[in-house]
Parts: sequence; structure tokens; C-alpha cells
Amino acid sequence: MTTKSVDLPHLRSVVLAAHAGAGKTTLAERLLFDAGSITRLGRVDDGSASLDHEPEEQKRRQSLSLGVASLDHEGTRIQIVDTPGYADFVAEVVEGFAATDSAVLLFDASGHVEAGLESAVRLARKTGRPALFFINKCDRENANPSAALDALRTAFGAKLAPLHVAIGAAHAFTGFVDVIHRKAFALQGGKEVEIPVPADLAEEVASRRDQLIEAASEADDAVLTKYLEGEEISDAEIDACLKAAVRSGLVAPVLVGSAAKGIGVRALADAIVRYLPSPADLGEIVTTDAKTGAEARIVPDAAGPLIARVFKTTADPFVGRLTYLRVLSGTLQGQAHAWNSTRGEDERMGQLLLIHGKEQETVGQLHAGEIGAVAKLTVTGTGDTLTSAREHPYVLPVIDFPQPTLQVAIEPQTKADLDKMGSALQRMLEEEPCAHVIRSDTGEQLLVAMGDAHIAVLGERLKRKFGAAIVTSIPKIPYKETIRGKTQSHGRYKKQTGGHGMFGDVWITIEPNPGGGVVFAEHVVGGTVPKNFFPGVEKGVRETAAEGVLAGYPLSDFKATLYDGSFHAVDSNELSFKLAARLAIRSGVLECKPALMEPIMTVEIRIPDAYMGDVNRDLNGRRGHVLGMDTQDGYQVITAQVPQAELFTYATELRSLTAGRGTFTATLDHYQDVPQHIGDKVIEAHRKAQEAEEH
Repeated sequence: MTTKSVDLPHLRSVVLAAHAGAGKTTLAERLLFDAGSITRLGRVDDGSASLDHEPEEQKRRQSLSLGVASLDHEGTRIQIVDTPGYADFVAEVVEGFAATDSAVLLFDASGHVEAGLESAVRLARKTGRPALFFINKCDRENANPSAALDALRTAFGAKLAPLHVAIGAAHAFTGFVDVIHRKAFALQGGKEVEIPVPADLAEEVASRRDQLIEAASEADDAVLTKYLEGEEISDAEIDACLKAAVRSGLVAPVLVGSAAKGIGVRALADAIVRYLPSPADLGEIVTTDAKTGAEARIVPDAAGPLIARVFKTTADPFVGRLTYLRVLSGTLQGQAHAWNSTRGEDERMGQLLLIHGKEQETVGQLHAGEIGAVAKLTVTGTGDTLTSAREHPYVLPVIDFPQPTLQVAIEPQTKADLDKMGSALQRMLEEEPCAHVIRSDTGEQLLVAMGDAHIAVLGERLKRKFGAAIVTSIPKIPYKETIRGKTQSHGRYKKQTGGHGMFGDVWITIEPNPGGGVVFAEHVVGGTVPKNFFPGVEKGVRETAAEGVLAGYPLSDFKATLYDGSFHAVDSNELSFKLAARLAIRSGVLECKPALMEPIMTVEIRIPDAYMGDVNRDLNGRRGHVLGMDTQDGYQVITAQVPQAELFTYATELRSLTAGRGTFTATLDHYQDVPQHIGDKVIEAHRKAQEAEEH
């Protein structure tokens, strides 16, 4: 397994990204197996894939977290980062792009362009990663590689350049034609061998070759002129143009194959080496000096200053924290010190590791361009930059993760789980940049994540890794109570016992205080209530407000003014007046046109134009009010106000409405009165709950 370091020109790092089910992990396993990096070809379907080794992945037969491995191909090291395709685990895809220089984007030849692939293409364009496409599963029933290529070009533009033409389709798929060199390869006897170009494909090969030349020639003015003038362009010229066009992001070549059968996989490895950039090709690394704020450009070099990006963190109850990083420049030494420029703190490196799927290999150092990991760092987290010294605190741009929007209330399953839950959640969330825990206004602990599957996997990991089981439920809505009218209310508390009794008597004016919260004042004339009892009255007012009167929700935006009362020289005390004030508030609020209010959120929804009608109809059903619409980056952006009560499951339902393409954000805007029929149900539910407690 020992892997020697290689120089920058002979290093490639690629992220595999696509919609779920496109065959990313199967392709990675085949690449690794063909190169001899693994001795057994793993399968996702039976849980034997070397890159899907988490129990949750084996149970679900799908990738849930990124996997890292490397292979040697024709003297070049290819580092692979395999990522999940399911939208709930998009953080892993973002991390994969942060760790690599380029992307291999997969497409199922029997399907259509789906949300996961669109998301991957957006990420590649946003991060400036050169990419190539691999049309996979060309041997699958109903596969149509030629139609798949056209679908990709329709979805993502004509700059997708066909590098291959498939020989056959579905069960008849046997190989491909390289349109640059006009050579054909087919699977025979378990091996790919060169064959004559099938005569019936000559016309398509010529047409696709023309598409390739048209796209690639833009990288070279001389070749473009020859193309426009109808001159013959040599294979070498096409190849050179394509290489330059891919590395500059002008063109993405498209290959075909079957990872399961091993068709086109070697050609893919060749294309990664030939067309995708090495770290040396990418030029200077743009950083910021944390001290001065000035831009600093560093040429990647193993002998240069250390710059390493932390792109992922995992937590393990036995190994502890494992930090994944990519060295962009310099050399990271094990058992040495590095400076965390992001946090401004020194960090001692432990053992450095190369990651080979579920296997780890200890190494003494990591050189520029290499991906590795280090165990048990104390302050470093995902997105941080490590440098060689505090004198040069270079900081890389932050990793931009999407915001989670699905909230569930969580509780420990048992008393034993309660004791573990706090620390277990904290450790688990170290590895989850798209999940966090908040305390709601209702006092509940809320887990906020990307979707239902994400919540389920987090719950399973929490129990398996850290021994804390949780129960989830829909969060309580943080209603508020208020008043619309004014009254004067009397509260008297009197209790006689064997010794001193209890006596408190108050008159309180209760009136609205819009937007001002709870205010207590006193305007007592003539000492009818001594000043030393005022704090007791205020406590009674505020405690009753916190508990609510109508439905058990906080009572807000009112003013209570103590203006009269009476006391007993022996029996009166602060507690008596607190209890009297509670009685006055409880009875008085019911005379002040009490109202139940609900939180209204301002929601921004991003969707393709095709889903506008469905989404708007759904918003109407959620009591939503559309404020406006706009177009951004080819997406429709709807701004609306929607009651929070209608949004707790919206992340899942919007995804269903838009085939996974819709996203949204929500922020609290204001509170407004709950419709009468809903308010009545909330109040009745509270009354029944109180009766159940009493019995």
C-alpha cells in the first residue's frame, strides 16, 4: 500500500459527483481495481465497496459521506474523492470540490438530467473546477448514449465536447470510438481491444468529431481560423486545443462507458491524466494575509511555504477527531507544529495518514498537492487553513456550505441517553457543517439538517458512535399571546393557617404595549401597597406572562400598572402579593380581548421556471403571501411571507415538488394573529393537556 510522493506535474485530484445512482462509487472501485490499488472489486449492492465502509452506507447501499483513495496510472498519481449523490448529503460534495482541482461528472445513460447532476455542474462552475463527463451505464436496459450526450448538451451547453461515440447501446453496448484518433475499442474476452471503426457509425463519428473541433478550437485562434476556413485539422492539433480548452474551463469532454463491465474506464483514466490539470498547471494560489488583509499569491511548490486546507472533519469515539486536509503548497511534517491562520492558534500535528478508502497508511510528511489526514487536532476544524508560521498567516477562502432548513425537536430516549446527549451531539456536529442544534423559544432542543434522510443518519450515527439515542418529533410552534384591549383587574390572595396567614390585595391596570414586551409600573398613592411588596407584584406579573393565560404560550406586549390594593400588618408578605398579582393578571387578560399570535417568516425560494405554478399553488395552501418574484442565475426567486407552522416539513415537500431542484431560506419577520379556527384548536389542545395533567 505504501505510496511514494510524486512531483506536481504527475499529480491529479478529481472529485466524482453526480445524481444518486449514477455509479460514482462503482466507477471509483473499478478505477482502483484496474490500477491494482485494491485487490478485490467491491460492489455497492452487497456492501463490499471499499469507499462505502460506514455501517449506515452498507445498510442503505448508497454513499453518505465522501471517500478518498488514490491510484497510479501511466506514471501519474490520481487522487479520487468519491461523493454522495443524494441531496441531503450535499456538504460532502462541497467538501469534495474543496479538496480537489477538477471534477468527473457522471450521467446515467438510461436516465435524464436530474437535480444532483445540475447541482454538481453548478458547483464546478462556481469553484472554477475543470470537468469532464462520463456517461455511465451504457449497457443498462433502455440506455441510449447518443441521446444522453444530446441531453447533456441541451442542459449544460454546446461546450460539452463528445470525445467518444458508443458502439451499441443497452445489452448491445460493447465499446466506443475515440473521435479524435478515430479508433474503436471493444470488450472481448474480458479485455478492451482495438477493433475497426464500425461502418454504421462513420457518419455519427464524423458529426461528433466536428462538434468536438468546434468547441475545442476556441482555445487556439490559429486552429479556429483553420476550422472556419474548412481546412483539415490534425489529431495532434485537436488534442492540444482540447487540453488547453479543458484546463481553462472552456470545454468539458464527454466520454462513455460502463463502470460495472469495465468498458471505457481506462480511457477515462487516460483522459484525466491528459486533459485535467495538475496543481502545477493551475498556477498561483490566491490567499489573504490574516495580519494585513492583503492578497498574497503563492506558487505551489513542495519546497515553498506551507498552505493546507482542512476540508473535512470526522469524529470517532475510539480514534478521536480525524482531520482531512489537502496540502496546496509546501510540506506538512508529522509530529511537528503548524499555525492555524484561521483561528490564530498553534496546532501540533500528530501522525499523518494517507487514506485508502477504509484503510489508513502512516506517513512522515505530506507534500504539495497531496490529500491526507491527521488525528487528534485540538483546535482545527473544517474550512481552516494551516500554514508554516504565524509570521505568514495565509488564509484560503472559506468553504461555502448551504444552510440547513429542516428542523426537528430532539429528546433523549432514556435517562441514560440524557447524560450522554450533550457531549455526543457536540462531537457529532464537528463533522457536520450542514447541521446544527439550537434552543427554540418553546424551550425545545432542535436539530436543524438538510432533510429527512440526513436527520435519520445523524440519529443512527449518534447512537452507534457515541451511545446516545434520540427521539425526534415535529417542533412546537412558538406562539405568543397578547392583548388588544384595556381593563382594571383585581386580585386578592387570602389564606388563614394556624399561625401567620397570607394576605395580598392588588388592583392592576392592564393595557396593550405593542412591540414593547412586558412592562411593569406602579402608581400607588397613599401607601395602600407598601413599596417592599412591589417586587413580589412584579414577579407575579412576569411569571404569569411567561406561562401564558390562553394556551400556555408567553404573554407579551402589554403593560401592567399597580395602582391600588391593601395589606395586612401581620399576614402580608412578598409571596402573598406575588400570588395576588398572578390572579389579577389571569382574570384581567381574559377581559382584554386576548389574542394568539404566530411567527411569520420571510421565505426566499429558488426554483427553475417550470415549477413556478406548482410552488405558488402550494404556497397558497400554506397561507403564504407572495411579495415578489425575480430572476437570478437562471432561477426564479420567489419572496413570500409564510407562517412558521407551515414550514417545518417544507424542505422535504419543496424538494418533492421540484424534483430536488428547489431550495429556500427562511427568517423571522414578525408575529401576527392566528386565524380564529386555528387558534381555537390550539387553545382547546392546551385545555385538554391541562386536564390530563390534573387527573
